[in-house]
Amino acid sequence: MKKCGIATCIFLIAVLYPLGAQQLTRFAVVDLSKVYTQFFRESRAVREWEERSTRVQNDVDRMTAEIQTLHGTLVDAEARGDEERALRIQNEIYRKQDFLREYYQVKKAELEDQMKKLSQSGSFLEQVRDEIRFIAESEGYSMVLNQRENTGILWFSPTVDITEKLITNLRSKAGR
Repeated sequence: MKKCGIATCIFLIAVLYPLGAQQLTRFAVVDLSKVYTQFFRESRAVREWEERSTRVQNDVDRMTAEIQTLHGTLVDAEARGDEERALRIQNEIYRKQDFLREYYQVKKAELEDQMKKLSQSGSFLEQVRDEIRFIAESEGYSMVLNQRENTGILWFSPTVDITEKLITNLRSKAGR
């Protein structure tokens, strides 16, 4: 009888010990597009891009107003019959329009390139990855998936969505 009890205890220990030693795999999800729109869009680099974009638009508006003023002057010169002045004004209008076209094309390309670099910024992505790693390790997640890009996720509990925590942590580290 004693042998049967000892054998049962050994059997239970052998069967139950590995179950206790197994680690539960925990997953989390992050909506990276939401992180981008709520954190990155507020970043200093994006604000600088927006300020630069505004300056370019102000320059375009100013040059357009100058050209419109010259058109008014041209109409006056033509109405007075001053053909020499009208010709000078037409040449000036042509030069300013040509400059404006080139200026706009160059600045638009620069702004688009700058925004592309910002959105693919290694430092931003690295900062996000570091913060995801910190949250995952401190809260015991084995894996963090991008909610929007992973087509394998059919359902998840809102309790595993760490997006808001990630945004909060990134903002606090950025001093906002």
